[in-house]
Amino acid sequence: MKKRLLKLLKLKQERKASLKKIVESTDKIEEIRSAQKEIDGLNTEIADLQSMIDEIEEEERNAKPQDDPSNIAGMGNVDPNKDPQGRNAANPTGGFNPLGTYGVGPTNSQQRNQEPEDRYGTLEYRKAFMDYCQTGKITTELRADATTTTGDVSAIIPSTILNEVIRKVTTYGQVFNRVRKLNIKGGLTIPILSLKPTATWIGETTSSDKQKVQVNENISFSYYGLECKISTSLLADTVSLAGFESTITDLIVEAMVEALDLAVLKGNGTGKPLGITADTRVPSKQIVTLTSSDFLKWDAWKKKVFAKMPLKYKAGASFLMASGTFEGYIDGMVDANGQPIGRVNYGITKGPQERFGGKEVIQVEDDVIAPYDDAAVGEVVAVYCNLRNYGFNSNMQMMMYRYFDHDTNEWVDKAILIADGKLIDPNGVVIIKKGE
Repeated sequence: MKKRLLKLLKLKQERKASLKKIVESTDKIEEIRSAQKEIDGLNTEIADLQSMIDEIEEEERNAKPQDDPSNIAGMGNVDPNKDPQGRNAANPTGGFNPLGTYGVGPTNSQQRNQEPEDRYGTLEYRKAFMDYCQTGKITTELRADATTTTGDVSAIIPSTILNEVIRKVTTYGQVFNRVRKLNIKGGLTIPILSLKPTATWIGETTSSDKQKVQVNENISFSYYGLECKISTSLLADTVSLAGFESTITDLIVEAMVEALDLAVLKGNGTGKPLGITADTRVPSKQIVTLTSSDFLKWDAWKKKVFAKMPLKYKAGASFLMASGTFEGYIDGMVDANGQPIGRVNYGITKGPQERFGGKEVIQVEDDVIAPYDDAAVGEVVAVYCNLRNYGFNSNMQMMMYRYFDHDTNEWVDKAILIADGKLIDPNGVVIIKKGE
């Protein structure tokens, strides 16, 4: 009887696993509903079978000491965890475990490989999150981590979506993918250490002085929220889990890439990260203004821009400017002999390389850095720096809030990322402004 139940249990579990694969792969709502309905029925049958098997095993354990008359007298001293002969009831290492053959009950491999599961990446949590975004319904899977206030309810975005968001933001964000990512507690004051030793010539009996590490500066990160609002109507018609996750990922990435790049360069530090061009710690001698005539001269760039960057910061430094500035002025620049400087931008690889003076040129959107033609006098038109000197601090975990917008009479899903950022070392930045 027990063998038949175990065989039936295995078949039910295999059928359930195949149905889950169908739910994950199909886009047809009829197939999803049919499979989910059958899964619900299988869950009930599996629970009943497991209960029956447990009862049979309990009867077998209780029957052992009663069938052996030699052990009746000594039953009072028997360890409940051992059989009447004093042997451990659990299977010894390498022993036979009949339930393990069918994948039921603890096996040695299962005991060794019991690793914590990412509950935010499970199929159940992902489906519950999809239902929450589309209908606002809080299921059992979400309720444990939901944050409820008077006006809204929140849920943690599944790790599968979050990992894809981070991957795409890192890929498409021209600026963000180059900054230094940090994950430290907000509000802490972090010292920036500088070690500047000098070498000293010594004789046979003299020694050099010890040099100390000096704490020259401190920085701290705050908690700011990057908000991405998504109309529920954009998600309501998505029927499959794969389609929903793809849609919401693309919507969040599209909004975040623009906001992050803008904050890294132009953020004012009030309610958002402090951008490079707004940081008052950048040395004044490294804020350069180029007149309209100097902007077109190679020697002026070399003397007033390249030469201003301290030598130790030149490795890894690159230029950031609008596409119109690079294409219209930098790429077409000529030297004193009328030879195009741009010819050094074209190497043996396929297509042009966007470089200036051997340094990479990162083209950004016009709202991040204004093109030279559109910029006002005194406005930043280019930045020369190593973006690794900019720190972006975040645990990269996003919360999804749902609320009702009374102005538009529709539900809105709002994703929020808590983060902050600022220059770690402002001495490796040269800011170029437009002159008259």
